[in-house]
Amino acid sequence: MKRIKKYHAFVQCLLVVIMSCTVACNDNFVSTRPLGEVSDEDTWQDAGLAEAFVTEIYNGFGQGGFDEEMLASLSDEAMFTHPGRGINTITEARSNDADLGWNSQISAGTHNWGNLYRRVRATNIAIQQLADPQFDNSSNIATRLTGEAHFLRAFFYSELLRYYGAVPLVDSVYGLGHDDYTIARNTFEENVEFIVADCDRAAELLADAPVVDGRASVAAALALKARVLTKAASDLHDIPTASANSEIIANYSNPEYLGYTSGNRMERWRRAQAAAKAVMDAFGPGYLMGLTEPVTPEEGTANYLSMAMAGGSNAVPADGKADLILGRFFIDLKDEGGNYVGRNNGPNGYHNWAGNTPTQQLVDDYGMADGRPFDWGNPAHAAAPYINRDPRFYATILYDGADWKPRTADVAGRDPANQIQTGQYEVRQGGNTVIHYGLDTRNSSVEDWNGTHTGYYMRKFIDPDPAVVDQNTRQFIPWPVLRFTEVVLNYVEASIELGDEAEARTWLNRIRFRAGMPAITASGDALRDTYRNERRIELAYEEHRFHDARRWMIAAETLGRKVGIIRILGRLKAGSNVSLYRYDPENYDYTYTVGTVDPGIENRQWLDKMYFIAIHRDEMNRNNQLVQNPGY
Repeated sequence: MKRIKKYHAFVQCLLVVIMSCTVACNDNFVSTRPLGEVSDEDTWQDAGLAEAFVTEIYNGFGQGGFDEEMLASLSDEAMFTHPGRGINTITEARSNDADLGWNSQISAGTHNWGNLYRRVRATNIAIQQLADPQFDNSSNIATRLTGEAHFLRAFFYSELLRYYGAVPLVDSVYGLGHDDYTIARNTFEENVEFIVADCDRAAELLADAPVVDGRASVAAALALKARVLTKAASDLHDIPTASANSEIIANYSNPEYLGYTSGNRMERWRRAQAAAKAVMDAFGPGYLMGLTEPVTPEEGTANYLSMAMAGGSNAVPADGKADLILGRFFIDLKDEGGNYVGRNNGPNGYHNWAGNTPTQQLVDDYGMADGRPFDWGNPAHAAAPYINRDPRFYATILYDGADWKPRTADVAGRDPANQIQTGQYEVRQGGNTVIHYGLDTRNSSVEDWNGTHTGYYMRKFIDPDPAVVDQNTRQFIPWPVLRFTEVVLNYVEASIELGDEAEARTWLNRIRFRAGMPAITASGDALRDTYRNERRIELAYEEHRFHDARRWMIAAETLGRKVGIIRILGRLKAGSNVSLYRYDPENYDYTYTVGTVDPGIENRQWLDKMYFIAIHRDEMNRNNQLVQNPGY
């Protein structure tokens, strides 16, 4: 009993203290406002905080396309070297509504349904709050930020459209107490028109805004519009065409989510052509696109390399940055995944990770410098497959014998020539002929676990500056979110489909002249095939091939192929006595054997359900109005 009385007395004293503080102390004593956060109310009353809110939305770009597992490895551009990353789930057509695959992106990253919608929500908040700015807008800050928010909303919806087909369109901010949080998918056409309207609105609002690296602009808004309209006019999204080519699509009960079920397809191509031409007229003529004849092959390689580096390398002239409309930039103040493209993809003989290695299919699609196709059936081509190729090849691919940067100090003595070694070569040691495994193979004496399976390494986007060598050195090459050349290629494609072949050849040849390639004269189906190959080469590793092969409905014969590889053997010529290997046709006879990767490593196949990514089961369970994509 005494304990109870003492407890009551303690409680009474405590209540007296609390009441006294409530009366006498400052109201801030009981404030629950987080000291490390800014309230919603304060954000929209201050121009700087409002700008910070919109700037943060750009983080939805992620690393651009510079993730360790690049989208190139889900296409016939590349193969990912390391297992267990969700790559094979998609390339082997094993994706399903519980396991979408490509873990760093579709399952959890910037291309994930939920993450994209979180960014859409942020843009909706910005558009709503900036409609009536609560801060001084005399310098049109709110106008610019609203324009950027419209662009970003269009961009995130365009990404949803690319992967999933039509999605529910949300243009307002859901709050607590909403009657119903479920929503059905809008039609494909409605998605396209919504994105186009956002692009037009962004261009209108950004008309007087300064152009700033990494931020939306009028050119970016109009270029995105041209991209979306080009996609909208393509085979996959014309349901009569798609149904004739795919039984899964033909039998799908909601084709309006996948494309146009009616309407004039030629009119869609005219809209795409006009959208691209608007960018070209307003912001052209483009980087070195006024040429009337090819530059030299050496200049062609340099031009392409300059565009790939886009001003991010001290070793390459920055002229090519002029082709960049919108980039995801990387700076020294932040240590981000996009800083390590060289480490992620460079040769293991340089202590790098060999991540997204080019396939033999991509290599074979680079023509000869004289404009002829490369052909393994041609004895001259087969004997020297890396000689006199399209100049862009040398700026994109590291192949056996290619000159590269100085080796690290621990390896320099084994390769004074600084050349890529992806083959097996005879050398003389102790009076015997023995096999030397190249320093950049999976049998390398430097690292035998990070080597390429295909026999090639990526060069594009890897800084050639000798100072950027090992896996601990960052680089600052921007990712091309949108570039002028893509706009021109979209214009060429629309012109071909509309029968305006002369116009298509004119602009296609301007791209080729810049690269040091001769003019093309093809017409009809041959012109379309030439264009598609040109687009493949020009935009390699830029996240287009994955989507292009689908929208053209050529995935079965391209993405479904087994990964092509090369095996190289260098035999010493009679009388040659080489103890330290280097690429040397005077002392070696080289043989090149094309094969495919071991099915135990990757066994690619194509199923038509892979035209679209499944909507995850969790999303389906949360929203009973959603209808799943075909084949899942």
